[in-house]
Order: sequence, then C-alpha cells, then structure tokens
Amino acid sequence: MKQTTLCYIDNGDSYLMLHRVKKENDASHGKWIGVGGKCEADESPDECMLREVKEETGLAITSWHYRGIVTFISDTWPNEYMHLFTADRWEGQPDMSIDAEGTLAWIRKDDLPVLPGTGNPALTLWEGDKIFLRLLMDDQQPFFSLKLVYVQDEMTSASLNGNPL
Repeated sequence: MKQTTLCYIDNGDSYLMLHRVKKENDASHGKWIGVGGKCEADESPDECMLREVKEETGLAITSWHYRGIVTFISDTWPNEYMHLFTADRWEGQPDMSIDAEGTLAWIRKDDLPVLPGTGNPALTLWEGDKIFLRLLMDDQQPFFSLKLVYVQDEMTSASLNGNPL
C-alpha cells in the first residue's frame, strides 16, 4: 500500500489548502485538498509531512497533531494509507507561488462544504474529505481510523473506527 501524508494548516478560521489544477492525470485534479504527498522509503509519516509542507508552501511547521489514518480503496487508483495531520504553528509566510501541483489559498472553514447544504459550492472536495474535515473541525476524536472505498470517483462506502457510516 502506498503511504502518503496530508496536512491541514490551521490559522483559526481557515485552512491553507491546495487547488489541484496544474498536473494532468492527477487523481485529485480540480479538487481542493490539504498539502502533503508520498512518503519516501526512509521517512516516518511526520517527517514526510514536514518535508512536503516545506516543499509545497515554504512553511516550517513547529506544532502539529497526528489526527488519523485514512485507508483509501479504489478500483482506479493505487490503494493507500494516508496519514492525516493538522498544524497550528509555523515559521514563515506561505509562498503562494511555489507549488507545481496547484494554487494555495486560505479557505475559511465556514466555506468548506462539510455538511450537506453548507459551504461554498465552488469548492470541489472528495466526498470522503468532507467526512474527515468534519472530524477535524468537530475535534471530538483526537485520533481516528477512516476507511473510504471508491469506484472510479464515487465513494461507495465509508467506515469510522470500524463502524459503517
């Protein structure tokens, strides 16, 4: 299984997010996601997250929380374990121009469509991302295991800590 990281950099009312628009043949093309990427062979998940955030934003994270693991099962893309983080302190300012995969922007949490009928309809998210973003923002579970199953781009099932949603 492929190992990746994803980090939501939290400034209180917003997350720093990446609009994936620059790479063709990108599973997340057109979607808004956190920042992160693939773990290298010798990296722990937190080392990968710190490296990827620095590469994609220019920020040096100084305080972070390992929030969960998301298991993606897909008939189209390689299956993956994604290590999910939030960060609440960093050094520097985000360089909105350096990422080769998309465009960075601070997105207000109130604008994220994490619940049906809420948020900004222009923000396109994976259905599974709406689930874990809600978990991150609700902050009811300090750590969780989420399994998401996709057939092509459609989420067909989800389970949280072993319980179907």
